[in-house]
Amino acid sequence: MRLLVRERLFAVGDDYWIKDTEGRKVFLVDGKAMRMRDTFELKDAQGRILIELRQKLISLRDTMVIERDGEELAEVKRKRLSLLRNHYRVTLVDGTELDVSGRILDREFAIDYDGELLAQISRRWLTVRDTYGIDVVREDADAALLIAVSLCVIVLADKEG
Repeated sequence: MRLLVRERLFAVGDDYWIKDTEGRKVFLVDGKAMRMRDTFELKDAQGRILIELRQKLISLRDTMVIERDGEELAEVKRKRLSLLRNHYRVTLVDGTELDVSGRILDREFAIDYDGELLAQISRRWLTVRDTYGIDVVREDADAALLIAVSLCVIVLADKEG
């Protein structure tokens, strides 16, 4: 599944659609303005909330929390002892860890689990300015979760940069 994200609209308070390669609206990112922390909702095309993303208020390092149905699903934070500044760790509530690495600010990075590629985020495939693609590689992967992870990592990297 390949999805397209118009980056220039990516800000708290802005709502924007993530579309498939045919231009069909697949996910809505609903930025919640007027909150003390960055908060987004990822909705399906019918407007149902699939995942909520929010910045954790109290933490030693910037952390984003991903919730589904009011329950915490994962935490995203920069990897502590990484020589690479653009290396993030996603810890799911069941203890599973996903790695995110690459050039986050350039929108060229990958999400993998135990060395297996789950999703690739890139501008390389596209000629449209201010747009990047999210290519969910595994058919059985949770696309909404992988999109949420990529959005969290971009928010955190943009704050650092």
